[in-house]
Amino acid sequence: MLRTDPARVRILGIESSCDETGVALVEASADGTPTVVAQALHSQVELHREYGGVVPELASRDHIARVLPLLNEVLAQASITPGDIDRIAYTRGPGLAGALLVGAGVACALGAALDRPVVGIHHLEGHLLSPFLGGEAPPAFPFIALLVSGGHTQLMEVSEVGQYALLGESIDDAAGEAFDKTAKLLGLGYPGGPALAVLAERGDASRFSLPRPLLHSGDLNFSFAGLKTAVMTTLARLGPSATEQDRADMAASAQAAIVDVLARKSLAALRQAKSDRLVVAGGVAANGMLRHTLAEMSSAHRFSLHVAPPRLCTDNGAMIAMAGAMRWQRGLDASEGPSRAFDVRPRWPLGAP
Repeated sequence: MLRTDPARVRILGIESSCDETGVALVEASADGTPTVVAQALHSQVELHREYGGVVPELASRDHIARVLPLLNEVLAQASITPGDIDRIAYTRGPGLAGALLVGAGVACALGAALDRPVVGIHHLEGHLLSPFLGGEAPPAFPFIALLVSGGHTQLMEVSEVGQYALLGESIDDAAGEAFDKTAKLLGLGYPGGPALAVLAERGDASRFSLPRPLLHSGDLNFSFAGLKTAVMTTLARLGPSATEQDRADMAASAQAAIVDVLARKSLAALRQAKSDRLVVAGGVAANGMLRHTLAEMSSAHRFSLHVAPPRLCTDNGAMIAMAGAMRWQRGLDASEGPSRAFDVRPRWPLGAP
């Protein structure tokens, strides 16, 4: 139930779980969808590009350098002072331990200085609630959620904020990993997923027959490690004579295989749960082919589809502030995490206490 207190609160959100530093301010009342007042984001893509992936120590150091300037930027956008903040939410986990500690440290120090409550937010809960940020009609509870990113691929049954039941997950590589590893095999730059999607636009998705692991397994789990192996062996067979069109066809074929599995497993989850609402969240939710395929499927099978705008699919502070606001509305944040101590959980299953 939503709170009956009509007061409006300003909730600051800080995200620092991996390679984006995000700060945002959300305003919420006792009922209704919270609104984003201001937000600022810094991506570390250029910092990690030469290494081909995220370097944890460099990520942590960059968060330290960026978080306070971003905080000041958000305060300036909103035309408020730190004393006008009512609550603070930060990403408690999962993620890189050092990176998480930066956001937690700033949030808890700010809470101590201002004497404001601080709440630790599950990173995946932030993604799961990100479609509420889009400005369009938000999804109604309950719904099925496909959480799909570089580190996670999960199907969840969502009854309410804080009430999540796992229906299926990847038993090896996540979908985002499959995109990135395929991109690396194709010699594409970092980050691999977006680069692969661009190359796939020029390819023939029917050129290479790639596996759809666990598609007919009867459960809702995922497996993408075999797809990576199939791409590797096919490219090895083509050898040095592989043309740019071969590479584009492989990119398109791999993307089609990943999207096919995600879409059909999502439809199976909707049918199993007898639900007609699907929320798609996480970095891979920005993929154009996935969005298009699910939109067509929603029309054909008569379910509503809710996806955040592409710019809000990747990590950002607004989703953390939104999750904090929605928890406040429901009175769920009273005992979550200490407000005066560093407390992070690098490994933290969604739904676990």
